[in-house]
Amino acid sequence: MLSHHIHLGDRPFHYLGWGDQADPVILMLHGFPEYSGAWTEVAAELASDYHCVAPDQRGYGQSWAPADVSDYKAGKLVADMVALIEYLGGRPVIVFGHDWGAAVAYALAITRPDLVSHLIIANGVHPGPFQHALAAGGAQTAASQYIHYLRREGSETHLAESDFDKLLNLFNAGMDMGWMTPERRAAYVTEWARPGRMRGMVNWYRASPLKLGQPGDVITDLPAMPVEALKVRMPHLLIWGTNDSALLPEATEGLETYCDDLTRVEIDGADHWILHQAPQRVAAEVRSWLRHK
Repeated sequence: MLSHHIHLGDRPFHYLGWGDQADPVILMLHGFPEYSGAWTEVAAELASDYHCVAPDQRGYGQSWAPADVSDYKAGKLVADMVALIEYLGGRPVIVFGHDWGAAVAYALAITRPDLVSHLIIANGVHPGPFQHALAAGGAQTAASQYIHYLRREGSETHLAESDFDKLLNLFNAGMDMGWMTPERRAAYVTEWARPGRMRGMVNWYRASPLKLGQPGDVITDLPAMPVEALKVRMPHLLIWGTNDSALLPEATEGLETYCDDLTRVEIDGADHWILHQAPQRVAAEVRSWLRHK
């Protein structure tokens, strides 16, 4: 694994890289509240055949972390990854997203299909089915109520109190945290404690146009989300840890409508933190699927 400090435009970014740079690129996009190191175990499994590239996305880790909410709109997050792909040579890459990284991965695949050869998602959601699930007022609405808290001004300050205990509790949310060793906790706290990063991280939630009400409330005034405008046209693999309590199965209902070529794989016993709980299984599923696609 090598650490790379680069500039995209005039802005500093950081990424971790594994494997031979001549091999096909897998661009690995982390979610909240993680950073590039979240991919260490999965990338190590794939590095014999792929050049795995895991950036700290905008607002995270050692990458650029502007303070303004407007700097975290989806178009700007995607533009960062377009610039990174161009930096890596400009050829189409395999894109692998988790959690919020899945949102960027989907947006990149939808808006710049010329740069994405294959799309892989682990416990992440397409904006179409997810918005419909959030608007329904049911179980996914209830499971996503933490978003209201994160969007409040000052949430970053509360999350950082008592050595980030509140943020670590968000990680937990009733899921298996056996993978969170003292060493890994220390590594996460180091990244969270960098100046401006906590605000950058929660700004992803503040900038998102997704609408969320209270449990039982049905939202009917949703923006137009035409299927054709949100199509995933390249081969797409969705890997799902079935014990996820943050993203529920209903958040992916109807995904086939948006995808030309979708493969679903479920991993029992894993939850939202599937990359840490089952890295060998995740890598094996990715390798097998890519071999046939």
